[in-house]
Amino acid sequence: MKTVKFHPAAEAEMLEAATYYELQQTDLGRRFLASTQDAVNRITLNPNLYPTIELDVRRCLLRTFPFSVLFRELPGRIVVMAVMHLHRDPDYWKNR
Repeated sequence: MKTVKFHPAAEAEMLEAATYYELQQTDLGRRFLASTQDAVNRITLNPNLYPTIELDVRRCLLRTFPFSVLFRELPGRIVVMAVMHLHRDPDYWKNR
């Protein structure tokens, strides 16, 4: 199985979203992190299942939250480029 590495900005935005959700409702932040982990698990099982959105970057939608995990598959690893809210500017992450 491939290892997963988060770009520092992707990890920061994931934690920021979890904090926001936790402030909205107790345990919602934990559920967001669990949903993100579920997406990462699905990606590691079959990264080619997800559509390419830009060159070699693919997108996996979270099941419960309006977010997607943008990732690159590299030899031996998966690099998560963004944990992106679906209503945000879709190009903000491209300089990573």
